[in-house]
Amino acid sequence: MMTDGEMADAGKTNEIAPTGRGPDLLNRRSFIAGAVGFGSLGLAGCVTSDGMSRGEAARLYAAMPEEKFPIPAVDVDKVDPKFYRRTVRYDTKEAPGTIIVDPANYYVYRVEGDGNATRYGANVGRQGFLWSGDAYVGRKAEWPVWTPPREMILRQPEAKKYAGGMPGGLDNPLGARTLYLYQKGVYTLYTLYSTSAPETIGTNLTSGCTGLLSQDMMDLYSRTPVQTKVVVLPA
Repeated sequence: MMTDGEMADAGKTNEIAPTGRGPDLLNRRSFIAGAVGFGSLGLAGCVTSDGMSRGEAARLYAAMPEEKFPIPAVDVDKVDPKFYRRTVRYDTKEAPGTIIVDPANYYVYRVEGDGNATRYGANVGRQGFLWSGDAYVGRKAEWPVWTPPREMILRQPEAKKYAGGMPGGLDNPLGARTLYLYQKGVYTLYTLYSTSAPETIGTNLTSGCTGLLSQDMMDLYSRTPVQTKVVVLPA
């Protein structure tokens, strides 16, 4: 578990503009809840309170068929519009490129500079698994293998069948892209991962990890090199 570190100077945000499975789901969510300390459009002309139409959101979260495992479109009606990806005003002393996780409000920010940040909706750790502090991206992976830790297998014996590793894919709890968080050269067991379950955004779900919609995680992943600083604010 991480110890508290120096916190980012996170200020108020002001929005600017948008940036551009059935039975299996229960099992997937069950695994995510322990693991990751261990994957109908509305009216197109209907504008949300955040100024983005459903049609714009649908385009932002469209299917990604070119992926190794084709990623389905997000059912945007299952996501509170305040969690759609947006560029916002964000006052911080952190350098551009820094990732700031705000678990109290279910947001992840990528600092862009000039007082702006890209903001993503997220799911975060449930009570008893929340943490705060500074870390960095120690490694990255596309369609990673997921191996449940021993502690999870003890809590959830059904995960034992994946003790040798669950291959990458849409049903893998880590999803299409994962950023692994490190401190002083040691993997913390915490990640930023992708999910195809829109109803989880804005909830306390995991064992301390932070999940973004697959389309959002793909955007963040593509702009995040290894060694990027990550700041997790207190919840």
